[in-house]
Amino acid sequence: MKTRITELFGIEHPIIQGGMHHVGLAELASAVSNAGGLGIITGLTQRTPELLAREIARCREMTDKPFGVNLTFLPSVNPPDYPGYVKAITDGGVKIVETAGNNPQKWMPALKEAGIKVIHKCTSVRHALKAEAIGCDAISVDGFECGGHPGEDDIPNFILLPRAAEELKIPFVASGGMADGRSLVAALALGAEGMNMGTRFIATQEAPVHDNVKQAIVAASELDTRLVMRPLRNTERVLTNSAVERLLQKERELGPAITFEDILPEVAGVYPRIMQNGDMEAGAWSCGMVAGLIRDVPTVQQLIDSIMAQAHALIAERLAGVLR
Repeated sequence: MKTRITELFGIEHPIIQGGMHHVGLAELASAVSNAGGLGIITGLTQRTPELLAREIARCREMTDKPFGVNLTFLPSVNPPDYPGYVKAITDGGVKIVETAGNNPQKWMPALKEAGIKVIHKCTSVRHALKAEAIGCDAISVDGFECGGHPGEDDIPNFILLPRAAEELKIPFVASGGMADGRSLVAALALGAEGMNMGTRFIATQEAPVHDNVKQAIVAASELDTRLVMRPLRNTERVLTNSAVERLLQKERELGPAITFEDILPEVAGVYPRIMQNGDMEAGAWSCGMVAGLIRDVPTVQQLIDSIMAQAHALIAERLAGVLR
């Protein structure tokens, strides 16, 4: 399947594994790239630029295919060593970066000078147009269905993707609600040039997370996610558990007076406890509504092969048959 995204990134299939905290390690990124997609290492999961450099080198030992690094720019009193992370990426010979969070404009000259292609995650058309204007090469358009941070506009992909297609000149991929060949064909029909999957890739054999996490996704329905931190305008879609319900109760009780400090027990430092130790009640963790479409834990190769086979069959048989 040839699209502007496969051509831009030099990949076989228009499928990207999005950056995910404590999930996007070399094991998963290399497996996705080896299967013909684009694997992504999550930069800030590595606590220092030196550790990121080591993870990039580790990934390079596992694949000779293109892979990228996610770099999320967060507002912070004590920001991460972003210059160090950018240097680790450029020195490591990485040619694709997925940026997210704040506007990456400050870092574009260094990335472009190193010949790096930049795909920026956006939850709105206005932000996507800004990313296009500052020189990003592609956009990952995140609909309201997505796990993690869906923004504050609440626009689902059935509206957001065609709106992006109307406005953008650079290629974009659909993110949020993507799980299978049906997702890919629908995304292409709505104007995208491929799809970005997060939650679906957690439920794979190579994902370096505890089996409890994978089984929680398989067991979940499309009704089992919640939106937290909405009063703080830092909305996040997470899989429900006792900590999430406790957090939501605090939001109801404290209303507009709630602060980040009030919910620290439910959100601070929980990812290692969940992803590595399998403590599924430890706190809030990102998960998309797409969990309702996930019923197995295949290898990455099996997953991507099945997606492409289903997509080809849909286009060549079902959709072609409608026209007869």
